[in-house]
Amino acid sequence: MSSNTFSNKSVANVSDSPAFHGEVELPTDLKDLTPEWGSDVIADVIRGLDLQYIALNPGASFRGLHDSFVNYLGNRNPQMLLCLHEEHAVTIAHGYAKVAGRPMGVFLHSNVGLMHGSAGIFNAWCDRIPMMVLGATGTVDAATRRPWIEWVHTSQDQGALVRDFTKWDAQPASVEAAAEALVRARIISTTLPCGPVYVNLPNDIQERAIKGIPSPTDMAAYAATEAGLPSQQRMGEIAILLRNARQPVILAGRVSRNSGDWDRRVELAELLQARVLTDLRVGAAFPTEHPLHAAAPVLLFGENGAKVLREADVVLSLDWLDLGGAIKAAWGNSAPPKILQISQDIHVHRGWSMDHQSLPKTHAHLLCDPDQFIKALLPLLGNAPRLHLGKENLSTVESPSAPTDAALTVRTLGRVISYQLQGVSATLSRLPLGWAADVHGFKEPLSYLGYDGGGAIGSGPGMAIGSALALRDHHPDRLPIAVLGDGDFMMGCQAVWTAVRYGIPNLIVVCNNRSFYNDEIHQEQTALVRNRPVANKTIGMHITGPLIDIAGVARAQGAFGIGPVHTGLELAAALEEGIRRVHSGEVVVIDARVEPGYDPAMANAFKHIKSND
Repeated sequence: MSSNTFSNKSVANVSDSPAFHGEVELPTDLKDLTPEWGSDVIADVIRGLDLQYIALNPGASFRGLHDSFVNYLGNRNPQMLLCLHEEHAVTIAHGYAKVAGRPMGVFLHSNVGLMHGSAGIFNAWCDRIPMMVLGATGTVDAATRRPWIEWVHTSQDQGALVRDFTKWDAQPASVEAAAEALVRARIISTTLPCGPVYVNLPNDIQERAIKGIPSPTDMAAYAATEAGLPSQQRMGEIAILLRNARQPVILAGRVSRNSGDWDRRVELAELLQARVLTDLRVGAAFPTEHPLHAAAPVLLFGENGAKVLREADVVLSLDWLDLGGAIKAAWGNSAPPKILQISQDIHVHRGWSMDHQSLPKTHAHLLCDPDQFIKALLPLLGNAPRLHLGKENLSTVESPSAPTDAALTVRTLGRVISYQLQGVSATLSRLPLGWAADVHGFKEPLSYLGYDGGGAIGSGPGMAIGSALALRDHHPDRLPIAVLGDGDFMMGCQAVWTAVRYGIPNLIVVCNNRSFYNDEIHQEQTALVRNRPVANKTIGMHITGPLIDIAGVARAQGAFGIGPVHTGLELAAALEEGIRRVHSGEVVVIDARVEPGYDPAMANAFKHIKSND
């Protein structure tokens, strides 16, 4: 067990060193430069949007802006982060926003880069993550277009590629219109429900010589959006309903990571003596070791969570990710009790994607921010009597236990990690699908950041690095740690290079079962229903023959690779060394070989597989 308080303050400024990046030293004061090109003005506007970083893979379609970022802004505010693939640029921005609570910039080269990054954009859309995706296209005027390359990299309606899973997109035709579009995009992206936006900046407006000096658009000149609340009368009615509830349950879903909001959620639960359920897909929302936390965080509703719901007379949903699915899991076709849905998510529901889930039956649906709702509700509850549930706490968070020499499973891997993190202020940026949610408690908003939103596997490494970047800059006392599946890691493993290049300390533990095991279970269940050989479930699933040297993949990119490790004791030793090395500023990847095993928590995922009998 490591008891040292983690700190990477000593390496927080590594990313500011051009020598570290192998990049050219730039003048420290560029205030005397005046904009000469359209891209200079656009760069000024982007700086005003408070985007500290722009993640990118280079592309000729935004060569003008690339030059302006470097030779006009000095590669500062925003600083460019070079990535080896466009999807990694998007996933890094996704992870960053989960911690920082504000968007990061991404530049995607033309239509081909947008296609590469689209899976990450879809994840961010489903996860309601603010993100500024900036694109470019070849010269709009066909008469001036370069042969071949600017034709294949020019699209009639490039935004159509991602329009169904972005909040807004634009393709401005002038420098002035680009400035307005960028400000509008920033406002829309960060207005709840948040989401990615896309602004396509044609090559010709970037490379247009300008006359005079257009004034950069000032974000301060535009009013920020404010979330509304129901009338005082309606709020009073809701307060009375909750105060009189005998068995209230709170579903804490997509809520903020603000510590004050976290404390108010705890205050509300304690005031109402309401049992609380949380969701493993969206991150920490309530302390899981609190006596009112009624079951381990759910990925898919199991019997424990369904039982808690069935006993409720009033359910308060704080933007629960799948309220309709929760109601069906608990009550089936029976009528549920009074359900109060506090969510603005309906504002972004569309026809193309089914990420809005099934339609819940509710007593009331209030279109407001859950945390602002709680802040307004608490004074109306007064000194409500502290009711006693008369039932045992259902929380099943285990007490940490010392590692053993037994072979690793997904559960024992979680136990070892939990044991080693005692006394360490850590942020779990990602967890694999088969994670045993009862082995490690979440005590604060940054204890756990949630899943990827859309299930587009391969996002894990980038999200781990993006969240570690935000932690390095804003919470340098926290240890960034991600637990990824081997398939997820290998799809995005080149993102590790960006972390090493820019000095982003991070610990990645690869839960390596040498298989796309989730789908292996699907094949097993299908074979059982069809009375076919279960032994064939591994065909097209196992990542073996040859085995992948995951630690070697990390070392090849400049990270420190450990493993493979096979037992609890070996993993404990690897974690000790890994935490020490991350403390000194390194990027560490541990290959933890786990024994495949069926995960009961995923059993609900296969209920749709039915026999024809």
